[in-house]
Amino acid sequence: MIKPFTSAVALLMAPLSAVASSHIVDIQWDASGQFAHKAEVQPTKFVEVCAKLKPGQKIAWSFQGSAAMNFNIHYHLGKETVYPAKLTEVREAAQTLRVEAEQVHCWLWSNKTSAVALLDVALKIEP
Repeated sequence: MIKPFTSAVALLMAPLSAVASSHIVDIQWDASGQFAHKAEVQPTKFVEVCAKLKPGQKIAWSFQGSAAMNFNIHYHLGKETVYPAKLTEVREAAQTLRVEAEQVHCWLWSNKTSAVALLDVALKIEP
């Protein structure tokens, strides 16, 4: 009798574990070139959203958090990590990224606090 119950609980919990581990998100632009994402950033963990971008693109970005977090936009060139933006202990920010390299760019938030931080992100491809 215990085994069917255990299996049912495992099946019910599987979607929750998938959500908990979804700290890396592929950006899916909508028809108007926008992307919005809400997330919970667990204590001592991070959330990042990533997309391959091309030189000349401009991406307007903004975010708001319920706690101060470390934030950066980065991409990799070989073994080097390039940071077009890097902020420490901020709750919100907004700027425009001017893409210089055809690379996967990631917006990353690190929660160094002991509580869950709520995050609301908005990105838009500018003409």
